[in-house]
Amino acid sequence: MANSNQASAVINLFEPQRVPVYVVLPPRTLLLNVAGPLEVLRRANQEQTKMRFDVSYVAAAAAVNTSIGLTLADLDSLPDELPLTAIIVVIGNVDQVMKDPERFRTSVEDEQEKVIVEWLRRVIRPEHKLITLCSGALLAGRAGLLNHRMCTTHNVDCDELEALAPRAKVLRNRLYVKDGNLYSSAGVTAGVDLMLHVLHELTEIQCVLAVARYLVIHLQRSGSDPQLSPWLEGRNHMHPVVHRVQDAIGSDPTRPWTRAQLAKIAGASGRHLSRLFHEHTGMAIVDYRNRLRVAIAKELLNQSQLDMENIAEKAGFESTRQLRRAWSRVFATSPRQARPPKVNVQRVA
Repeated sequence: MANSNQASAVINLFEPQRVPVYVVLPPRTLLLNVAGPLEVLRRANQEQTKMRFDVSYVAAAAAVNTSIGLTLADLDSLPDELPLTAIIVVIGNVDQVMKDPERFRTSVEDEQEKVIVEWLRRVIRPEHKLITLCSGALLAGRAGLLNHRMCTTHNVDCDELEALAPRAKVLRNRLYVKDGNLYSSAGVTAGVDLMLHVLHELTEIQCVLAVARYLVIHLQRSGSDPQLSPWLEGRNHMHPVVHRVQDAIGSDPTRPWTRAQLAKIAGASGRHLSRLFHEHTGMAIVDYRNRLRVAIAKELLNQSQLDMENIAEKAGFESTRQLRRAWSRVFATSPRQARPPKVNVQRVA
């Protein structure tokens, strides 16, 4: 019996963590809101084995029409309750569909939206990850789930969202917004960027990069967008050699990489690699490496009680002076100013 329990424990150890994902489809579903972000999760299931996204498509009816006139059928009904580990994705919709552009929303469809709103109000708990894509934020707003929360939606819907959810803090001109367990995206394709961000929180960066490359996603942001993770920065290109070098550095940023080592990985001369890297990422190899090290230092500042010398060492810097110099290229404040208050600093011998 003991051997049986041990064998079961070993099997469970290697089984992936299963994450239930419920995709809520309103009438006149914006199809790209479904296909793009969910393709991120499909590919993520193939790129890694630690986590498995189990997706269910739920609606207030067995079938819904979509923005391009295609009908989605055999949908699951809205469940009475959800596991606390669930991710709920509320899809946006449109007023008119391609197949029948003269027909606007019907009373039946309005009633289906009301059913979804009431369902959201009833089943969503603070522990759930709630993701609204595009105008899906309007449904969450009607359910009162955006009250006192930062959020966004498509720019053409921001005024309506503010009217529907006056206690929400609607941020305009943002690609996506995260406020605790609430995630919201702006325009149609922004849902893909948001899902990549969520994937980054749940899995390793190598998985995110592999998915982004497979989908040929250019991970670019403007100054008004949320700050791009340093692990994704400089990845908006499609040069396989440069990606290979970035993968190597990203797998172990604290390692004292030499140009010769990276050139061997690239299969190119050191000078040629330096030129390629700058051409496709907009930065030198050492700057890219240091930005990753700064990200590690920032995480240690926020989550540990280590003193600055130990943080510099663990992040791969030879001294605190080197850390401060690299830090100043990324942030306007100093590393000490970035540390949360009331942290008891400890020196590790």
